Amino acid sequence: MSDRKEWNHVPDKLPIEVAPIWRWPLDLIEIFRWYVGSWLPVSINLCLVALAYAAYYWASPTLAGATTPGLWIAVIWLRNLLLTVLLAHGLHLVFHRYQLQTTDKKYDPRPYPRKGRAFDFGDQLADNVFWTLASGVTVWSAYEALLWWAMANGYAPTITWSSNPVWFVATFLLIPIWQSFYFYWIHRLLHTKLFYPMHALHHRNADVGPWSGLSMHPIEHTLYFGSVLIHFIVPAHPVHVICHLMFYGLYAITTHTGFEGLWVGGRKRVDLGTFHHQIHHRYFEVNYGTLDVPWDKWFGTFHDGTAAAKERMKKRLADRRRV
Repeated sequence: MSDRKEWNHVPDKLPIEVAPIWRWPLDLIEIFRWYVGSWLPVSINLCLVALAYAAYYWASPTLAGATTPGLWIAVIWLRNLLLTVLLAHGLHLVFHRYQLQTTDKKYDPRPYPRKGRAFDFGDQLADNVFWTLASGVTVWSAYEALLWWAMANGYAPTITWSSNPVWFVATFLLIPIWQSFYFYWIHRLLHTKLFYPMHALHHRNADVGPWSGLSMHPIEHTLYFGSVLIHFIVPAHPVHVICHLMFYGLYAITTHTGFEGLWVGGRKRVDLGTFHHQIHHRYFEVNYGTLDVPWDKWFGTFHDGTAAAKERMKKRLADRRRV
């Protein structure tokens, strides 16, 4: 099992496992449970779809109105700003400011936020808030505005529910899988010598809070949200674009709470931070991707949370230094 001395909390179920579709022999029941559990009954994924629809109907332009730049771009930016503040600071107040869950189910024993010269303004929270709002929300909104404009002018292919209902639904289900593929390769790129000086801004957060998820350098934000450019090739509806970008923006906030989940009445009501990614923030050179597509297992950088995995990591890094 994982060394509990360096963690305040580790999940009960270790080792961490990748999606069952990648395990052999295939277990169809386990595969069904994995993917249903990712969406139902109440999940972050499903909430993001619902939120994307609300944003589409109440805080977005129409395609006819997006043919030329205008005030609608500011509306998108303001909507994304408000959603980010409400979610990130709401979770910050619950878990860190008022500690309504104390430190129960918190992974890292170190407090968040911290002070220090490593952070802009000498404060981790101020650092995280600044980079999230000034850069993160701005880049996110710029990509969304670009796709609205491109769809409105016929530069990006579009679909509707009536034109292709199967693909319309499938697009929502495929966003997390595309995210897993894209995120791994972009993340590996960010850990190269050329890009790590920018990525280091995000890794100031060895212990994380909700505001840490989108605390990145503008170049990293540009690469990170660039996932949505797939819709210049793959047909989509504007609501898919909104959901796709929310998946990168808001999901990053929920998975960086630093806690396994929200517990009420002795039961976990919502899954939040993932131990898999928390390990990456601790050790840097493991778990670059997610569990939906096992790139880390295939390339030898997977850490499953156990002591044996830690020893394998130490040996791999030692061997690399000797080369």
